[in-house]
Amino acid sequence: MRIGIIGCGAITRFRHAPECESNPNIEISGFFDLFEDRAAELAGRYGGKVYKNYEDMLKDDDVDGVIVCTSNATHAEVTVKSLKAGKHVLCEKPLATTVEDGIAMDKAAAEAGKLLMIAQNQRMDLAHKKAKEIISSGELGKVIFFKTEFSHSGPENWGIDKTKNTWFFNKNAAILGAMGDLGVHKIDLMRWMLEDEFVKISAIVGALDKKTSDGEPISVDDNAICLMETSRGIVGTVTASWSNYGAVDNSNVIYCENGVIKIGATPEYGVEVTKKNGEKILYKLPEQTRSGIVDAFSDAVENGMKSPISAGDAVKTLKVIFAALEASKSGSRITIQY
Repeated sequence: MRIGIIGCGAITRFRHAPECESNPNIEISGFFDLFEDRAAELAGRYGGKVYKNYEDMLKDDDVDGVIVCTSNATHAEVTVKSLKAGKHVLCEKPLATTVEDGIAMDKAAAEAGKLLMIAQNQRMDLAHKKAKEIISSGELGKVIFFKTEFSHSGPENWGIDKTKNTWFFNKNAAILGAMGDLGVHKIDLMRWMLEDEFVKISAIVGALDKKTSDGEPISVDDNAICLMETSRGIVGTVTASWSNYGAVDNSNVIYCENGVIKIGATPEYGVEVTKKNGEKILYKLPEQTRSGIVDAFSDAVENGMKSPISAGDAVKTLKVIFAALEASKSGSRITIQY
Protein backbone atom coordinates (compact mmCIF):
# COMPACT_ATOMS: atom_id res chain seq x y z
CA MET A 1 0.00 0.00 0.00
CA ARG A 2 1.38 3.38 -1.03
CA ILE A 3 0.64 6.12 1.48
CA GLY A 4 0.89 9.89 1.40
CA ILE A 5 0.89 11.85 4.64
CA ILE A 6 -0.85 15.22 4.86
CA GLY A 7 0.49 17.30 7.75
CA CYS A 8 3.99 16.89 9.17
CA GLY A 9 3.65 17.83 12.82
CA ALA A 10 4.61 15.83 15.90
CA ILE A 11 2.08 13.03 15.41
CA THR A 12 3.49 12.34 11.94
CA ARG A 13 7.10 12.57 13.08
CA PHE A 14 6.77 10.36 16.13
CA ARG A 15 4.01 7.95 15.11
CA HIS A 16 2.70 7.75 11.58
CA ALA A 17 5.89 8.08 9.54
CA PRO A 18 7.93 5.64 11.70
CA GLU A 19 5.04 3.16 11.82
CA CYS A 20 4.60 3.34 8.04
CA GLU A 21 8.32 2.70 7.60
CA SER A 22 8.25 -0.32 9.91
CA ASN A 23 5.29 -1.93 8.12
CA PRO A 24 6.54 -4.16 5.26
CA ASN A 25 3.28 -3.69 3.36
CA ILE A 26 3.54 0.12 3.25
CA GLU A 27 5.56 2.38 1.00
CA ILE A 28 5.58 6.11 1.75
CA SER A 29 4.78 8.02 -1.45
CA GLY A 30 5.39 11.44 0.02
CA PHE A 31 4.52 14.26 2.37
CA PHE A 32 2.73 17.59 2.35
CA ASP A 33 2.78 20.34 4.95
CA LEU A 34 2.01 24.06 4.84
CA PHE A 35 5.61 24.47 6.00
CA GLU A 36 7.44 22.84 3.10
CA ASP A 37 10.67 22.39 5.05
CA ARG A 38 8.89 20.02 7.44
CA ALA A 39 7.72 17.85 4.55
CA ALA A 40 11.19 17.97 2.97
CA GLU A 41 12.83 16.85 6.20
CA LEU A 42 10.58 13.81 6.49
CA ALA A 43 10.92 12.95 2.81
CA GLY A 44 14.68 13.05 3.28
CA ARG A 45 14.39 10.64 6.18
CA TYR A 46 11.71 8.25 4.92
CA GLY A 47 11.72 8.73 1.16
CA GLY A 48 8.94 9.89 -1.13
CA LYS A 49 8.01 13.15 -2.78
CA VAL A 50 7.44 16.60 -1.34
CA TYR A 51 4.09 17.84 -2.61
CA LYS A 52 3.47 21.56 -3.13
CA ASN A 53 -0.15 21.10 -2.06
CA TYR A 54 -2.21 18.16 -0.92
CA GLU A 55 -4.41 18.31 -4.03
CA ASP A 56 -1.37 17.24 -6.06
CA MET A 57 -0.99 14.26 -3.75
CA LEU A 58 -4.63 13.31 -4.33
CA LYS A 59 -4.11 13.42 -8.12
CA ASP A 60 -1.09 11.11 -7.87
CA ASP A 61 -1.83 7.56 -9.05
CA ASP A 62 1.14 6.39 -6.98
CA VAL A 63 -0.86 7.11 -3.80
CA ASP A 64 -3.38 4.49 -2.64
CA GLY A 65 -4.23 6.04 0.71
CA VAL A 66 -3.52 9.08 2.84
CA ILE A 67 -3.08 9.82 6.52
CA VAL A 68 -4.67 13.12 7.52
CA CYS A 69 -2.69 14.82 10.30
CA THR A 70 -3.79 18.43 9.83
CA SER A 71 -5.37 20.78 12.37
CA ASN A 72 -8.77 19.70 13.70
CA ALA A 73 -10.78 22.24 11.72
CA THR A 74 -9.53 20.88 8.38
CA HIS A 75 -10.02 17.15 9.00
CA ALA A 76 -13.42 16.98 7.31
CA GLU A 77 -12.52 18.96 4.19
CA VAL A 78 -9.25 17.14 3.55
CA THR A 79 -10.78 13.73 4.27
CA VAL A 80 -13.81 14.20 2.01
CA LYS A 81 -11.63 15.47 -0.85
CA SER A 82 -9.30 12.50 -0.39
CA LEU A 83 -12.16 10.00 -0.48
CA LYS A 84 -13.66 11.60 -3.57
CA ALA A 85 -10.23 11.34 -5.21
CA GLY A 86 -10.35 7.58 -4.66
CA LYS A 87 -7.98 7.35 -1.69
CA HIS A 88 -8.38 5.32 1.47
CA VAL A 89 -8.06 7.55 4.53
CA LEU A 90 -6.70 7.24 8.05
CA CYS A 91 -7.75 10.47 9.80
CA GLU A 92 -6.41 11.67 13.12
CA LYS A 93 -8.82 12.30 15.97
CA PRO A 94 -11.10 14.09 16.50
CA LEU A 95 -12.62 13.02 13.20
CA ALA A 96 -14.26 16.43 12.76
CA THR A 97 -15.30 19.57 14.64
CA THR A 98 -19.04 19.25 14.02
CA VAL A 99 -21.32 16.23 14.09
CA GLU A 100 -22.61 17.18 10.64
CA ASP A 101 -19.09 17.08 9.19
CA GLY A 102 -18.48 13.70 10.78
CA ILE A 103 -21.64 12.30 9.22
CA ALA A 104 -20.63 13.78 5.85
CA MET A 105 -17.24 12.05 6.12
CA ASP A 106 -18.92 8.72 6.78
CA LYS A 107 -21.25 9.25 3.81
CA ALA A 108 -18.34 10.22 1.54
CA ALA A 109 -16.52 6.99 2.41
CA ALA A 110 -19.59 4.91 1.60
CA GLU A 111 -20.19 6.71 -1.70
CA ALA A 112 -16.54 6.40 -2.74
CA GLY A 113 -16.32 2.76 -1.71
CA LYS A 114 -13.11 3.56 0.19
CA LEU A 115 -12.04 2.79 3.73
CA LEU A 116 -12.10 5.63 6.25
CA MET A 117 -10.59 4.89 9.65
CA ILE A 118 -10.27 7.25 12.62
CA ALA A 119 -7.02 7.06 14.60
CA GLN A 120 -8.44 6.21 18.02
CA ASN A 121 -5.28 4.29 18.84
CA GLN A 122 -6.06 3.50 22.49
CA ARG A 123 -8.20 0.62 21.26
CA MET A 124 -5.01 -0.95 19.92
CA ASP A 125 -3.16 -0.89 23.24
CA LEU A 126 -2.46 -4.44 24.44
CA ALA A 127 -3.35 -3.62 28.05
CA HIS A 128 -6.67 -2.13 26.97
CA LYS A 129 -7.41 -5.19 24.84
CA LYS A 130 -6.65 -7.45 27.82
CA ALA A 131 -8.89 -5.42 30.12
CA LYS A 132 -11.72 -5.61 27.59
CA GLU A 133 -11.23 -9.37 27.38
CA ILE A 134 -11.51 -9.69 31.17
CA ILE A 135 -14.64 -7.53 31.28
CA SER A 136 -16.26 -9.42 28.39
CA SER A 137 -15.55 -12.79 30.04
CA GLY A 138 -17.84 -11.86 32.92
CA GLU A 139 -15.44 -13.31 35.50
CA LEU A 140 -15.61 -10.10 37.55
CA GLY A 141 -19.35 -9.64 37.13
CA LYS A 142 -20.93 -6.48 35.81
CA VAL A 143 -19.08 -3.17 35.67
CA ILE A 144 -20.24 -0.68 38.29
CA PHE A 145 -17.96 2.34 38.00
CA PHE A 146 -14.88 3.55 36.13
CA LYS A 147 -12.42 6.40 36.24
CA THR A 148 -10.15 7.28 33.37
CA GLU A 149 -7.69 10.11 32.85
CA PHE A 150 -5.42 11.39 30.12
CA SER A 151 -3.29 14.33 31.15
CA HIS A 152 0.02 15.89 30.23
CA SER A 153 1.69 19.29 30.26
CA GLY A 154 0.11 20.56 27.06
CA PRO A 155 0.79 20.68 23.32
CA GLU A 156 3.13 23.63 23.66
CA ASN A 157 5.52 21.23 25.40
CA TRP A 158 5.36 18.26 23.03
CA GLY A 159 4.11 19.52 19.66
CA ILE A 160 6.32 20.62 16.80
CA ASP A 161 5.51 24.26 17.61
CA LYS A 162 6.70 24.54 21.19
CA THR A 163 5.29 28.02 21.76
CA LYS A 164 2.12 29.61 23.03
CA ASN A 165 1.23 30.20 19.38
CA THR A 166 0.60 26.49 18.73
CA TRP A 167 -2.51 25.85 16.63
CA PHE A 168 -3.88 23.74 19.49
CA PHE A 169 -4.54 27.00 21.37
CA ASN A 170 -6.21 28.67 18.38
CA LYS A 171 -10.01 28.33 18.41
CA ASN A 172 -10.28 28.69 14.64
CA ALA A 173 -7.83 25.86 13.97
CA ALA A 174 -8.53 23.55 16.91
CA ILE A 175 -12.20 24.25 17.78
CA LEU A 176 -11.76 21.79 20.66
CA GLY A 177 -9.02 21.86 23.31
CA ALA A 178 -8.05 19.17 25.80
CA MET A 179 -11.37 17.41 25.24
CA GLY A 180 -10.65 17.06 21.52
CA ASP A 181 -7.01 16.16 22.12
CA LEU A 182 -7.19 13.85 25.15
CA GLY A 183 -10.79 13.42 26.29
CA VAL A 184 -11.72 12.05 22.88
CA HIS A 185 -9.37 9.11 23.46
CA LYS A 186 -10.84 8.15 26.81
CA ILE A 187 -14.47 8.56 25.79
CA ASP A 188 -13.85 6.35 22.77
CA LEU A 189 -11.91 3.84 24.87
CA MET A 190 -14.67 3.46 27.44
CA ARG A 191 -17.39 3.14 24.79
CA TRP A 192 -15.38 0.36 23.17
CA MET A 193 -14.20 -1.36 26.34
CA LEU A 194 -17.61 -1.36 28.05
CA GLU A 195 -19.53 -2.05 24.83
CA ASP A 196 -22.03 0.58 25.90
CA GLU A 197 -23.03 4.14 25.01
CA PHE A 198 -23.08 7.19 27.25
CA VAL A 199 -26.56 8.64 27.71
CA LYS A 200 -26.16 11.29 30.44
CA ILE A 201 -23.34 13.68 31.29
CA SER A 202 -22.45 16.59 33.55
CA ALA A 203 -19.13 18.36 33.23
CA ILE A 204 -16.83 21.25 34.00
CA VAL A 205 -14.84 22.19 30.90
CA GLY A 206 -12.81 25.36 30.61
CA ALA A 207 -9.62 27.31 30.05
CA LEU A 208 -8.28 27.26 33.60
CA ASP A 209 -4.53 27.44 33.12
CA LYS A 210 -2.97 28.13 29.72
CA LYS A 211 -2.30 31.66 28.48
CA THR A 212 -1.58 33.10 25.06
CA SER A 213 1.58 35.08 24.34
CA ASP A 214 -0.48 38.17 25.29
CA GLY A 215 -1.21 36.73 28.73
CA GLU A 216 -4.88 36.07 27.97
CA PRO A 217 -6.61 32.72 28.60
CA ILE A 218 -6.50 30.48 25.55
CA SER A 219 -9.68 30.25 23.48
CA VAL A 220 -10.18 26.49 23.93
CA ASP A 221 -10.50 24.26 26.99
CA ASP A 222 -7.36 23.09 28.77
CA ASN A 223 -9.02 21.07 31.54
CA ALA A 224 -12.17 18.99 31.77
CA ILE A 225 -13.81 16.56 34.13
CA CYS A 226 -16.97 14.71 33.18
CA LEU A 227 -19.37 12.57 35.22
CA MET A 228 -21.03 10.12 32.88
CA GLU A 229 -23.64 7.37 32.81
CA THR A 230 -24.12 4.65 30.21
CA SER A 231 -27.33 3.07 28.97
CA ARG A 232 -26.74 0.11 31.32
CA GLY A 233 -26.27 2.37 34.33
CA ILE A 234 -22.47 2.23 34.52
CA VAL A 235 -21.18 5.47 36.07
CA GLY A 236 -17.73 6.95 35.68
CA THR A 237 -15.47 9.96 35.31
CA VAL A 238 -13.39 11.12 32.36
CA THR A 239 -10.62 13.64 33.06
CA ALA A 240 -8.64 15.46 30.38
CA SER A 241 -5.95 17.97 31.29
CA TRP A 242 -3.15 19.98 29.77
CA SER A 243 -2.02 21.03 33.25
CA ASN A 244 -0.24 17.88 34.39
CA TYR A 245 3.35 19.08 34.72
CA GLY A 246 4.53 15.75 36.10
CA ALA A 247 4.54 12.34 34.45
CA VAL A 248 1.85 11.72 31.84
CA ASP A 249 -1.26 10.11 33.35
CA ASN A 250 -2.97 7.70 30.96
CA SER A 251 -4.70 5.59 33.58
CA ASN A 252 -7.91 3.57 33.72
CA VAL A 253 -9.58 1.83 36.66
CA ILE A 254 -12.66 -0.35 36.20
CA TYR A 255 -14.66 -1.34 39.30
CA CYS A 256 -16.71 -4.53 38.90
CA GLU A 257 -18.99 -6.55 41.17
CA ASN A 258 -16.28 -9.07 41.97
CA GLY A 259 -13.07 -7.11 41.60
CA VAL A 260 -11.21 -4.13 40.21
CA ILE A 261 -9.10 -3.80 37.06
CA LYS A 262 -6.22 -1.33 37.04
CA ILE A 263 -4.60 -0.59 33.70
CA GLY A 264 -1.05 0.73 33.61
CA ALA A 265 -0.80 0.84 37.40
CA THR A 266 2.79 -0.43 37.36
CA PRO A 267 5.55 -0.23 34.72
CA GLU A 268 6.06 -3.99 34.75
CA TYR A 269 2.48 -5.21 34.54
CA GLY A 270 0.03 -3.82 32.00
CA VAL A 271 -3.07 -5.00 33.83
CA GLU A 272 -3.62 -5.68 37.52
CA VAL A 273 -6.76 -7.42 38.79
CA THR A 274 -7.67 -7.56 42.47
CA LYS A 275 -10.62 -9.82 43.18
CA LYS A 276 -13.20 -9.35 45.91
CA ASN A 277 -11.64 -12.19 47.91
CA GLY A 278 -8.24 -10.46 47.89
CA GLU A 279 -6.66 -12.56 45.15
CA LYS A 280 -4.38 -10.50 42.91
CA ILE A 281 -3.61 -11.37 39.29
CA LEU A 282 -0.85 -9.53 37.41
CA TYR A 283 -0.71 -9.62 33.62
CA LYS A 284 2.68 -9.04 32.04
CA LEU A 285 2.06 -8.22 28.40
CA PRO A 286 4.43 -8.23 25.41
CA GLU A 287 6.33 -5.01 24.80
CA GLN A 288 4.39 -2.78 22.41
CA THR A 289 6.67 -0.65 20.24
CA ARG A 290 4.01 0.63 17.84
CA SER A 291 0.56 2.08 18.45
CA GLY A 292 -0.93 -0.43 16.01
CA ILE A 293 -3.17 2.11 14.29
CA VAL A 294 -1.23 2.22 11.00
CA ASP A 295 -0.95 -1.58 10.94
CA ALA A 296 -4.71 -1.93 11.49
CA PHE A 297 -5.41 0.56 8.68
CA SER A 298 -3.09 -1.25 6.29
CA ASP A 299 -4.49 -4.69 7.17
CA ALA A 300 -8.07 -3.52 6.68
CA VAL A 301 -7.33 -2.05 3.25
CA GLU A 302 -5.22 -5.00 2.07
CA ASN A 303 -7.81 -7.56 3.17
CA GLY A 304 -10.94 -5.69 2.10
CA MET A 305 -12.20 -5.44 5.67
CA LYS A 306 -14.64 -2.96 7.13
CA SER A 307 -13.11 0.02 8.89
CA PRO A 308 -11.88 -1.02 12.35
CA ILE A 309 -12.94 2.42 13.66
CA SER A 310 -15.45 4.01 11.32
CA ALA A 311 -16.46 7.65 11.10
CA GLY A 312 -19.99 6.61 12.01
CA ASP A 313 -18.69 5.11 15.23
CA ALA A 314 -16.46 8.11 15.95
CA VAL A 315 -19.42 10.48 15.52
CA LYS A 316 -20.87 9.00 18.71
CA THR A 317 -17.74 10.00 20.62
CA LEU A 318 -17.97 13.49 19.12
CA LYS A 319 -21.58 13.79 20.32
CA VAL A 320 -20.44 13.01 23.86
CA ILE A 321 -17.78 15.74 23.67
CA PHE A 322 -20.27 18.36 22.52
CA ALA A 323 -22.72 17.23 25.21
CA ALA A 324 -19.96 17.78 27.79
CA LEU A 325 -19.40 21.32 26.50
CA GLU A 326 -23.14 21.99 26.66
CA ALA A 327 -23.40 20.53 30.16
CA SER A 328 -20.52 22.69 31.36
CA LYS A 329 -21.98 25.84 29.83
CA SER A 330 -25.48 25.24 31.20
CA GLY A 331 -24.39 23.83 34.55
CA SER A 332 -26.87 21.00 34.13
CA ARG A 333 -26.94 17.29 33.43
CA ILE A 334 -27.42 16.62 29.73
CA THR A 335 -29.11 13.71 27.98
CA ILE A 336 -27.02 12.75 24.96
CA GLN A 337 -28.97 12.48 21.71
CA TYR A 338 -27.89 9.90 19.12
